[in-house]
Amino acid sequence: MVEALRVQRVAGADGAWGVKMRRDDEFFRSMLLNFEASDESLFIVGGTLSMDEDERKSDFHVRLACDAGLMLEMNPSVYRLTSQGHDYLDAVRSDTVWMKTKKGAAEVGGLTLGLMKDLALAYVKQEAAEKLGIKL
Repeated sequence: MVEALRVQRVAGADGAWGVKMRRDDEFFRSMLLNFEASDESLFIVGGTLSMDEDERKSDFHVRLACDAGLMLEMNPSVYRLTSQGHDYLDAVRSDTVWMKTKKGAAEVGGLTLGLMKDLALAYVKQEAAEKLGIKL
């Protein structure tokens, strides 16, 4: 007989300490922009059982960034932005483009991170074509 899988809450698991297991795109973008603006190339995030809610949220989103190839874990709790991470930030850096991207994602009921980047790039290309008077 096949038994149903059961999700067990484990101390320290996302959600067990109050962090929702959903990506917050606004927080995600802001976090990556802050990392990029830092004078440091390596970032220490999480790694302790005594993290407060904001630290847990950062830790969760850094792990999502690693899943997407935007950050790389160099050592336990030590991360850096990847080239893909910088490309993502270049696509979503403009507040105007970001607002259009979020609106577009909301209109279709949400998008994957990759599709959000693609949508942002489409808006960046549109703006560049208008400003430069060329077709891209």
